[in-house]
Amino acid sequence: MNRIAGLLIITSSMVAAQQQMSLSDCEEAFQKNSLQLLAEQYNINMADADILQAKIWELPQLSGQINAYNPEDRRVFDIGRAKGAEISQLIYMGGKKKNEIAFAKSNKDLAKLQFSQLLADLRAQLHTIYYNLYYERLKLENTNRQLGYMSDLLAAYKKQSAKGNVSLKDEVRIQSIVIQLNNDKIDINKNILEFEQNLKVLTGINEDIVPKISDSEAQNILASQPFGDETELQKKAVENNADYHYNLKLIDNSKLYAQWQKSLNVPDLNLGAAWDQNGGTFKNEINLTVGIPLPLWKSNKGNVEKANFAIQQNQKNAEFQKFNLETKVQAAYRAWKTEYDQLSQIKSDDLNNMELVYNGMLNNFRKGNISLIEFVDFMDSYRETALQIYDMKNRIIQSAEQLNQLIQTKIFY
Repeated sequence: MNRIAGLLIITSSMVAAQQQMSLSDCEEAFQKNSLQLLAEQYNINMADADILQAKIWELPQLSGQINAYNPEDRRVFDIGRAKGAEISQLIYMGGKKKNEIAFAKSNKDLAKLQFSQLLADLRAQLHTIYYNLYYERLKLENTNRQLGYMSDLLAAYKKQSAKGNVSLKDEVRIQSIVIQLNNDKIDINKNILEFEQNLKVLTGINEDIVPKISDSEAQNILASQPFGDETELQKKAVENNADYHYNLKLIDNSKLYAQWQKSLNVPDLNLGAAWDQNGGTFKNEINLTVGIPLPLWKSNKGNVEKANFAIQQNQKNAEFQKFNLETKVQAAYRAWKTEYDQLSQIKSDDLNNMELVYNGMLNNFRKGNISLIEFVDFMDSYRETALQIYDMKNRIIQSAEQLNQLIQTKIFY
């Protein structure tokens, strides 16, 4: 009884450590808990701080003067009769502040696009891992079913082989299938552990997540198709891909930076007021002070040239990114089409027939209607085919997810 109670406790704890979740549930947890998204969000906040900083002017300067030595009366620090004060403010000319603020706002737009691209990349990772986990669990379920029957059969043959009722050769044939199934199970479990770990990191959920997808939902996902051909998909990608728009925005950003650097060549004005007790023409004299650097040469010429080169560089990068994006969409679409067409050739009746044949082979073998060699050959073929079909279905969804990641708008219906 104690052993049974212990097994029940272990089983209940394993069930409690798992959580069935749909893809939308995982997405909700991901957007709420993803530390990568939360960290990236701070770049937008820092860009806001840069805009605030760009709007701030230099502080006004206050200066004063007092007498250090009076040569007439030979007095040191004759403060009572000789002192003065001046206040001045730097006035930006040439639209420096306006250009600096515009550049800072452009940087915020870039930060938003970076956030959008990270969101698209992480969401694609989430979908990829979720479907990988779903199909690996189906493979594990199918493998366990085969392994259970073949292990029982092996145990029975071992007993009969020990009694001399069956040949050792037959026992070894069954043993080879069991070994192959166990190797499959080890590889599948290894993949499941990796996918579960990655899903935990993305969603921030500590429990093992079990994908919640009905058979009809899985069929609908596999049957869905993009709205257009590869040319239309390329156009949609150019319209929506955040990474490409980031490169386009970099051109505008570099132009604003160049404009700001040009304005730095314009001399600024230093405007102020000064009071002097006795040092001027009049007593308690108040004067207006104006100061401006002499523009004998362009003090920021090098930075202006550098900024102009950055514009040309970003233009070339944007052209490359567009071409690269279009070729990626083309390759992803063709990969999806190839997998989709291949699966379409396998009708649902064919899959049902495969299961019928599998069950029929089991029953006929139990009844002695087929030989062990025929049965083992069929089981080996069935084992490989079952795994290949699951992988084929998974590849279709992965190709579709790659298209979604590139185009970043709804395209499958």
